[in-house]
Amino acid sequence: MAKYKRILLKLSGEALAGDKKTGFDEETCVAVAKQVKKIVEQGAQVAIVIGGGNFWRGRTSNKIDRPKADGIGMLATIMNCMYVSEIFRTEGMSTNIYTPFLCGTWTKLFSKDDAVADLQAGKVVFFAGGTGHPYFSTDMSMVLRAIEIEADCILGAKAVDGVYDSDPAKNPNAKKFDELSLSKIVDERLGVIDLAASVLAMENSMPMLLFGLNEPNSIERAVAGENIGTLVHN
Repeated sequence: MAKYKRILLKLSGEALAGDKKTGFDEETCVAVAKQVKKIVEQGAQVAIVIGGGNFWRGRTSNKIDRPKADGIGMLATIMNCMYVSEIFRTEGMSTNIYTPFLCGTWTKLFSKDDAVADLQAGKVVFFAGGTGHPYFSTDMSMVLRAIEIEADCILGAKAVDGVYDSDPAKNPNAKKFDELSLSKIVDERLGVIDLAASVLAMENSMPMLLFGLNEPNSIERAVAGENIGTLVHN
């Protein structure tokens, strides 16, 4: 039984790339689709934001104008959503992709009312293209869209199984947090998500559960309210 009725699922682009670290790993994407199908069949309403890091990380370069670099990143998220949306369709789900700007006939222009109507009809909704503006990350679009559609919780499926006090890849003794307050993340600039998105989540009391995508049945377990990953709240 789902604990959360309406969720926004944030998928890491790098996690969807699997061991290849770039592009798509179809087996990983199909496994995600199968989990999402189960929770939709149980009555959960699912919206999805996907990062673009499996294709582009423009901020690592100082040779490209920042608005142009962010624009390339927005296009990367659209490619990701188009691909994953089609994988979902092959698994028997109905989907729609929304963007904050016109993108030919591949996506729909974002409308809260239309997106919520799709969710209520049992469709999986993808929010691609970020906020449509530079200087805002997919963390910001994740929080913004979750607030707009009045999600119960953001579920952040990442390559790491929660939030640690140091990098677990470098420190074998790193401690994982079971819970964290948004105010602590903001005050101590912990970098769990970017600062602007953290402030927006805190001001609107939007909780987040951050967990590892590659953990067994992690999305299903997160929606059911199982104590996995790190719960971030006011």
